[in-house]
Amino acid sequence: MTTPDLNLLVTLDVLLAEGNVARAAQRLRLSPSAMSRSLARLRQTTGDPLLVRAGRGLVPTPRALQLRAQVSQLVQDAQAVLRPAEKLDLQRLLRTFTLRVRDGFVENFGPDLLARISAEAPGVRLRFVQKLDKDSAPLRDGDVDLDTGVVGDTTGPEVRTRALFQDRFMGVVRIGHALSQGEITPARYAAGQHILVSRRGLDQGPVDAALHALGLKREIVTIVGGFAGALAFARASDLVATVPERHSGNLRAGLFSFSLPVATPAFTVSMLWHPRMDGDSAHRWLRGCLLDVCAGQGAGA
Repeated sequence: MTTPDLNLLVTLDVLLAEGNVARAAQRLRLSPSAMSRSLARLRQTTGDPLLVRAGRGLVPTPRALQLRAQVSQLVQDAQAVLRPAEKLDLQRLLRTFTLRVRDGFVENFGPDLLARISAEAPGVRLRFVQKLDKDSAPLRDGDVDLDTGVVGDTTGPEVRTRALFQDRFMGVVRIGHALSQGEITPARYAAGQHILVSRRGLDQGPVDAALHALGLKREIVTIVGGFAGALAFARASDLVATVPERHSGNLRAGLFSFSLPVATPAFTVSMLWHPRMDGDSAHRWLRGCLLDVCAGQGAGA
């Protein structure tokens, strides 16, 4: 099947509007002979004469009358698509953005982000969904507008990223726990009963590798899938939680937090998005808001 020449739509729109080959040619800055050739191609493509002679002028056929409004709308829509985007008007913007985040992100950054969004664009709504894995498919499929997390090997190669903040692991226990007093040595830390946070159900993490290098091993009593669950256990028992400092700042209120006595690598939390959203002015604005909010918040104590 031959692909139709879509440029003929513009020619047809002008011909049907003018009803005159010479005037149509003038509007399109073509010679009358070139316009006549275009009309011949249109007749061949549509299988209809479109414009027929009546006296000294041309009149549209029933098919041409039927097509006139449709063709005019198609041309207007095409022009709108190819026209540069209008300047973003935040006060009139109506849109819902879906953000995929890990446990603790909403509690720590959500209120400030929502306040910023509401003040600048009251018609924008944020929808937060839980990040259960690092699969980039939701970004690629358009189910998620903006992702947050640590960029890893499973992150799609086409995904755009921008660092939000640096984070590190720290220990947390209830007020009055033995570790809330005195120097916390690797041996004292390892001697406690611990909670491990693992979305994949692993029974070891970077802390265990650091302890192993010192000839130590901790007892892991329970494994949970999120930071909130780990901190709930720590709050209600003598278990020791190990969680990211900034990601869990507000969740650790009323608990005793301490620097780990073993060296674990810091990590970067980034925002991730699909490249098709690069040129979207509203999406760029959202990314800027999130970047500002994360940069404006210091580490929790």
